Amino acid sequence: MTLLPGVRSATVDTDRLRMHLLAAGPEDGEPLVLLHGNLSTGRFYEHLMPALGERYRVLAPDMRGFGDTEPKALDATRGLGDWADDTAALLRALGIDRPPHLVGWSTAGAAIAAFAKDHPVASLTFLDPVSPYGYGGARPDGTPVTPDVAGSGGGSANPEVVARLAAQDASDESAFSIRSIMRALYWSPTFTLPPDREDVLVAEVLKTLVGDDGYPGDHTPSPHWPGIAPGTRGILNALSPRYCRWADIVDLDRKPPVLWTHGTADLVVSDASPLDFGVLGASGTVPGWPGEEAFPAQPMVTQIRRVLDAYAAAGGRVTVEMFEGSGHGPHVDAAERWTDVLLTFLSGG
Repeated sequence: MTLLPGVRSATVDTDRLRMHLLAAGPEDGEPLVLLHGNLSTGRFYEHLMPALGERYRVLAPDMRGFGDTEPKALDATRGLGDWADDTAALLRALGIDRPPHLVGWSTAGAAIAAFAKDHPVASLTFLDPVSPYGYGGARPDGTPVTPDVAGSGGGSANPEVVARLAAQDASDESAFSIRSIMRALYWSPTFTLPPDREDVLVAEVLKTLVGDDGYPGDHTPSPHWPGIAPGTRGILNALSPRYCRWADIVDLDRKPPVLWTHGTADLVVSDASPLDFGVLGASGTVPGWPGEEAFPAQPMVTQIRRVLDAYAAAGGRVTVEMFEGSGHGPHVDAAERWTDVLLTFLSGG
């Protein structure tokens, strides 16, 4: 593995699983842990690590089900609890007992919130996080649209995307290959990764554990539209409103400072995501939609804002930075500005 100057690769045996990570900065430095999202790895932070490592001990692990970490099953009934506990196990194995600064991109937003419920943290940075009420099948107030939370979980993945991941398709011949998805959904539509860097990140995603234990997870049939409900294993079930909820971060007794950064052109986590069955039904893309009252779109950004407003009202410090024109990954398509915002926040600014 050829890495950027100052970035190191390591594999650590923890008391839960063997984890691969990238690291930068001094080993006695203040810990800054960068957790990636769904269908990505710690390497999606590599380009930031040389600069961040000048001030912090930076760790970017591959989370359970992704990258070069041991491919163990994810218990979706715990939400992102497995990821939170794996992070704690990694810090123990490395002998780090200082409260860490945590960054959680997308899926990992729920993981860092879960970590903060059980462990002291220095700060929390939510980077285009999953909604505080999970992903799909949730009303504006966070309640499920149906008793079995239809329209969320492992069955919500596009079967062709799953098949192309399993086949290790690194091409751009289909809109459903990971290379095409990355271009369409991960970044701003005006942003283009250098070809060699895109190749690296595509190869990283193709390390994903594909199937019921990883991506997308298992699912169950539902009598409610669109006919699928969450199972109990794998990453998309962990994100279902049936199991994923971080709105109760408001109730933390010790409230760490929070930074929320979000791309205004994010199509993955938005108030009208084209991945949301409420949106797909209303557009006619998925037939049989029962209507707005029965199955509305999930206003994910509005839900995040409301929960963080409540966190601030309860005494927490919240900093918000919206990245105009950025997609789901402003730490990539607006990397220099995003790094400056993060460092200013971490320094108390």
